[in-house]
Amino acid sequence: MTDKGFTHVALTVRDVGRSVDFYERYAAMTVVHERTDPETGQSVVWLSDLTRPFVIVLVETDEPSPPLSGVNHLGVGVESRNDVDRLAAAAREEGLVVVGPHDYGEPVGYWAFIIDPDGHTLELSHGQEVGLTVENRRRDKQGPFT
Repeated sequence: MTDKGFTHVALTVRDVGRSVDFYERYAAMTVVHERTDPETGQSVVWLSDLTRPFVIVLVETDEPSPPLSGVNHLGVGVESRNDVDRLAAAAREEGLVVVGPHDYGEPVGYWAFIIDPDGHTLELSHGQEVGLTVENRRRDKQGPFT
């Protein structure tokens, strides 16, 4: 398999271990690559949900870039509305900032924002129609005889 298309997004973080723990718990991601930069001694980790060839790259640094915040966010679809509720409640209990859950109907669905340890926004959603919308567009581009 060769890399083609959208492969990753990179975020700077202060503590890779803390961030890995957050994304494992709230986005069902797992470490697929890790290394330490020989010049800085800081860690770089690739996280994936193993559903497609896409990773979040976490780059450890003493001075992170401004966070992905506000409406700027990473989005993760979960299995059910109950999962959105459960994860949002767990984040609140942990003292993390949570917005929602909210139900915006089709095509946005049921969603909540959770702020990660470095201020990056993670959206958890159920019922968004991203996969359906992309599949319909792919079918339209291919035409009826492909």
